[in-house]
Amino acid sequence: MAPRKILVVDDEKNQRDILHLILSSERDDTGAQLYDVKPASSGQEALRLFKNDRFDLVLTDLKMGGMDGIQLLNELSQIDSSTPVILMTAHGSIDSVKEALRGGAFDYLEKPLDRAKLLEVITRAVSQMKAVEEEIVGASDAMERVKKMIVKVAISSSTVLIRGESGTGKERIARAIHKASPRVSERFQAVNCAAINENLLESELFGHEKGSFTGAVSEKKGLFEIADKGTLFLDEIGEVNISMQAKLLRALQEKEVMRVGGTKPIKVDVRVLAATNRDLEAMVKDGRFREDLYYRLNVIPINIPPLRQRRDDLQVLMDYFLYKHSQNLAHPMKISPEAKKMIMEYSWPGNVRQLESAIERALLLAEGDELTVEDLPVEIRSAAQSEGAGGFKLPPEGISFEELEKSLIIQAMEQTGWNITRAAKLLGLSFRTMQYRLDKFGIKRPNRGKGGMEDEDDEEPAE
Repeated sequence: MAPRKILVVDDEKNQRDILHLILSSERDDTGAQLYDVKPASSGQEALRLFKNDRFDLVLTDLKMGGMDGIQLLNELSQIDSSTPVILMTAHGSIDSVKEALRGGAFDYLEKPLDRAKLLEVITRAVSQMKAVEEEIVGASDAMERVKKMIVKVAISSSTVLIRGESGTGKERIARAIHKASPRVSERFQAVNCAAINENLLESELFGHEKGSFTGAVSEKKGLFEIADKGTLFLDEIGEVNISMQAKLLRALQEKEVMRVGGTKPIKVDVRVLAATNRDLEAMVKDGRFREDLYYRLNVIPINIPPLRQRRDDLQVLMDYFLYKHSQNLAHPMKISPEAKKMIMEYSWPGNVRQLESAIERALLLAEGDELTVEDLPVEIRSAAQSEGAGGFKLPPEGISFEELEKSLIIQAMEQTGWNITRAAKLLGLSFRTMQYRLDKFGIKRPNRGKGGMEDEDDEEPAE
């Protein structure tokens, strides 16, 4: 792994030289350099360097001539608020540093600097980055900002609202926050609020007492209690009804829950992370989501861009899923240049989840040691060929991949006059594969009745 890039800012040359010497001399177990240090003698110089390069970490003095460390922190946040900033300060400036920590600084070090403490704080920041990178796959600028934002927010217990389209990986972001946090040794509990009947959700989250309702044959702890000292991830928070929203708000504000049928509040220490693909602001305006709960959840927002807006991640994700799903195969697999081109040009409306599903399915269908165009799902091939074929009408969003595949096969058959050979060619399928899928979906040519046209002769072409 390349050394972590650290920007060191101090107006005293002696201090810059000492920090450069200490950090540049750090090596890992293999002898490789851990940190690539870039010094800056002022806040203005640091800003110029920061605008022109990507840094993993900024280490800055608090008291400097001209722009001080607090001002630099604010300016850096305007450019990229995700980069962790560590402040160095004399004892008399601790109050200012505490204010900076509330404003987004990662941590602080007191002068005179202790070498062991310096390396401990930087190692902690880097370890958190490593934990996040193990969970989040992506190399685009957008995802690098998300990773660094996770490192910054992981240390706190503030509520995080993760926003993004379906399939962008919101739960992986939540798991990365937990993994990089001081709660990592405690439980991470995830719940999909949309998957639980609204009448049961209260019991699921807060628990119930024995006999509190029909079927409550014993007391039960809720997920808030189960995740005590750890992290609770509330996925699809936008699907919770208004009544339940009020109870969630109380749990977040008071840090206590009341079991269904219970009379005594139970204190809990839980960090809550929430996620949604809904427009909560519009729901607040329409009265479908409580404004006070929205602000309580949206303390720290993290927005995940859709895959079509971070196409730089496609190659690394493709390689990752190819490796992940090839582990149990008899031989290593690769992707043909034509298939790779088709993957890179597709819009991926289902985001990362759709990409993983497509590659996993293609690997199972592939013959030999290469994944080809014919192995890719029909919706990807049809999208690539739609311009020359007159175009396919895509069904509404939210349908399954099987329903989408069936729809595209029917359209291809209709466009080619129900000629299997031509329809298969249109979709990039072999005749046998096309015939198999017609049988699988029970697709037959509509009966035109007496006097209608006879089916065209359509036999498997000779090899």
